[in-house]
Order: sequence, then structure tokens, then C-alpha cells
Amino acid sequence: MAESGAGRWSNKERVLILSSRGISYRTRHLMQDLRTLMPHARPDTKMDRKDKLFIINEICEMKNCNKCLYFEAKKKQDLYLWIANVPHGPSAKFLVQNVHTLAELKMTGNCLKGSRPLLSFHPIFDQEPQYQLLKELFIQTFSTPRYHPKSQPFVDHIFTFTITDGRIWFRNYQIIEEDGSLVEIGPRFVLQLIKIFQGSFGGQTLYENPAYRSPNLVSFGAARPWDLR
Repeated sequence: MAESGAGRWSNKERVLILSSRGISYRTRHLMQDLRTLMPHARPDTKMDRKDKLFIINEICEMKNCNKCLYFEAKKKQDLYLWIANVPHGPSAKFLVQNVHTLAELKMTGNCLKGSRPLLSFHPIFDQEPQYQLLKELFIQTFSTPRYHPKSQPFVDHIFTFTITDGRIWFRNYQIIEEDGSLVEIGPRFVLQLIKIFQGSFGGQTLYENPAYRSPNLVSFGAARPWDLR
């Protein structure tokens, strides 16, 4: 779907995508996929594990970015994602699971590089306050600003955010113009909300997911189930 008319680029949202050291090759490819799908995204070098998260706010300021996706690896197997509105917040921390990149999926769908996506949200996003906040954060982060210099004046794919089993499932589909049907492109991943903070990468806790269990606790319980009785 082509957009009509020439306009002025007024929405100056820019997203910094970076990671900690120790991420896997799959995470590295996922980050590259997101940068490809988000023309308003900017890359940066990896963060040292010893650095405080608040330093990311300064990096965003130097890069002239007001949103951030920060992938944090722990123990070389657990992956966390911070989505933050810089510098005043809010921010949300998620556990990332079931990551599949574009190269892995080899789906038949495709989209033009730089085209703008539609965003589709599960109805629960409008029913519970924590999801209402996340919906607005997702819209501001993943929506490509209209008339962005690196974007194309087409809408040919759709990002879907679906809530199932207390987790947020991200999918990317091509829109077939002939009949409006959808064909998956990729990547895909699942986010389990841990906490929402008032500030950027910290501050007062606005919401804490009572159903969240850390990967350490899950693996410990699987190894020693008698201790959890």
C-alpha cells in the first residue's frame, strides 16, 4: 500500500539498539533483523557488563536517540530485553524466549527495505493498565515515523503483538495486496514481562509480574523438585 502525497518529517523518534557483551550469535542476528526492519534505528558498540545501565541514557543522548532496545545476556544462555523511553522513562524489562531470526525461519514472505509497518495488538492490551502502558511504549518504539528519510512510502508488512499464556508473542507478516492475507516473514520471539519502571533503566517499580520466575529458579526446581514441595 503506497502512501499518497509528500509531507514533512516531524516525528523525530530514533531508537538505539545495542547489547551487552556475551550475547549469542542468534541474538546478534535478531538485532540485525530489527535494525533492518526499523529504518529509524541506530546501532552502537556493546556495553561492558561492569557498566551501570544508567550510562545508556548518556549514550542515547550522544546518539540523539529517545528510545532504546537493550539486549542483556546473562550466563551466556539467558537473554533479557530493556525497552526504555529515554531519558525520563518509563522502561520495561522482559525475559526473551523462543528467538527465531530471518535466516533461520526462511519464510516465503518478504517486504521492501525501509517500508513502514502496521502494528496490531491483542485486545488485552486495552484492558489492563500495565499492557496499556506497554502498548504505547511499543507504538513509539517500533513504528517507523512517517516521511522518515530512510523509510519508503509503502506499508507492506505488519508487526503483531499477541498475549498468550501471560507472554507477548512478536510476529512479522507480509500483507498480500491482492486479498489482504498474511504471510509470515520473521523474525519471531516471545517476551515475558518482569517489571515496569517509572524511570529510564530504573527508578520506582510501577508493576511487577507476579507470575514471573527467573530462569535460575526454574532450572533449580527442575533439578531438585523435592525442595519445592
